[in-house]
Amino acid sequence: MTRADTVTASRTPGTLKPGGTESESHPWRIRLVEHPARFESPFFKAAKRTAHKILDEMDDEDLPYGPRPSGSEHWEMHHGGSLWVKTADGWRMYRARVGIEWSMQFCAAPSRVDRLRRDAAELVAAFPLTLPAFAELGYEEAGELLRTPVEDADGVEAWTDSLFNACVPMSRGDHQGILPKVPPGEHHYPWPVKGADFVRYEDFQLWVTLPDGTHGAVTPVDRRGSGDGHVRLVLAPDGSEAADTLAQAQDLGLMAVLPPNSSAALQAFAAQIEPGQRTAAGPPATGRAHGNGPRPRAR
Repeated sequence: MTRADTVTASRTPGTLKPGGTESESHPWRIRLVEHPARFESPFFKAAKRTAHKILDEMDDEDLPYGPRPSGSEHWEMHHGGSLWVKTADGWRMYRARVGIEWSMQFCAAPSRVDRLRRDAAELVAAFPLTLPAFAELGYEEAGELLRTPVEDADGVEAWTDSLFNACVPMSRGDHQGILPKVPPGEHHYPWPVKGADFVRYEDFQLWVTLPDGTHGAVTPVDRRGSGDGHVRLVLAPDGSEAADTLAQAQDLGLMAVLPPNSSAALQAFAAQIEPGQRTAAGPPATGRAHGNGPRPRAR
């Protein structure tokens, strides 16, 4: 890292020093094999068909992870715990305690999946318009899924590919994208960080290029308008120069913080400061601060 990009501790006692590198002494191997032919179960086909009907009924501002795909793009259905309900104002999607990825069903204990079913049944019961609305859309199996205890692998499969798990609608980038070419996807970036993409100010750049060329995520250290240009490093790829320091900070209960004149801070606040400004500290430049709005798609 350059001197300006040295990771330091802010508002916490002490400073952080980069740690060493550890390696395994025992060899290991991973075998790469062809993926078995993937097929869509009848459960998933029915769920996906219903989800598309629901999305067609929704206004753009009500979409859970908009914007609506356009052109050649299309919705991808993420097995992320999709709890759809019908309210007096239209369809809403909540997310379950956990989502079960398709491959994770093979290690899922039926009793634990059944807890997800009970949670979903309790939520749907609070929105009595939901089951009749599902029936109108042709998703007749909704009631049976919510009533039937999950007791074996068949029950796990049915729940995993149901509308109550398998239909979180996302763009391809938000679903499985990898930086820097496309937006970061939930499959490859931890949800506590990726989730900020859907609530951040549009003029704050969450994902930045680190000095070693890898890509990480940063957040401000104080509220908007404070003038503090420091940024907190919250994600760095394994093997990157910042990863060891970030891990050490977490072990010590400290924050890994980059100064206002670091390249990461300048990228993060680029839309809020004057072009060519060498520090992110200070109030937002006149006319450059924006409120919430559609997220920029370019990275």
